[in-house]
Amino acid sequence: MATYRAAKSGLARESQEKINRSFDIDEAKKCLKWISSTSGDTIEINGIEEREKMMMFFHTTLKDGMVLCRLIDALLLPQDKIDFNSKSFQETKLPAFQSARERERIGIFLNKAKAYGVSEANIFQTDNLYERTNLVQVCNTIRALGIEAQSKPGYSGDMIWPKKSEENRRTFTEDQLKAGQQIISLQYGTNKGASQAGMNFGKQRKILD
Repeated sequence: MATYRAAKSGLARESQEKINRSFDIDEAKKCLKWISSTSGDTIEINGIEEREKMMMFFHTTLKDGMVLCRLIDALLLPQDKIDFNSKSFQETKLPAFQSARERERIGIFLNKAKAYGVSEANIFQTDNLYERTNLVQVCNTIRALGIEAQSKPGYSGDMIWPKKSEENRRTFTEDQLKAGQQIISLQYGTNKGASQAGMNFGKQRKILD
């Protein structure tokens, strides 16, 4: 379904062009290949080398939310699987309803991705994909999902993403915590040993008879 949004101008247009220039063709191909191998969807990307053509292909492939939902569903445990018989996945001939359902499917993917472990900071907004306002962030979400998937026990898919960094947990004794609090207090200054002796504030007044 075509969207009828006014063309951007001025600073908004410059910002959009900057985002588009940062779209990495190789990263997009990597995302699509991983989606294909994980979800089972056939995605032919051979021969696409121009940025604009890849952006268009990337957008049209993922826009309706179906491929993304099949991707996340392939990673989920049985009890967390998506109900593809629900209304969100039913076809409709009414354009307005179709648009709403496509957005719903993108939303389902995003919610499942967050529940799977992808941080909020790595989650794209629905319009980033649907209105093609930030496909770079869409790639970031897929990448983050891939990294998260690789860290899960039982994952048997392609290992093409960087290894998830392990959290560096530190434990401190009570004495160490008290010492730290003392250092913080000293950063704000101390009045220990301070005196106002010998200090004059303003001019002294003389009282004459």
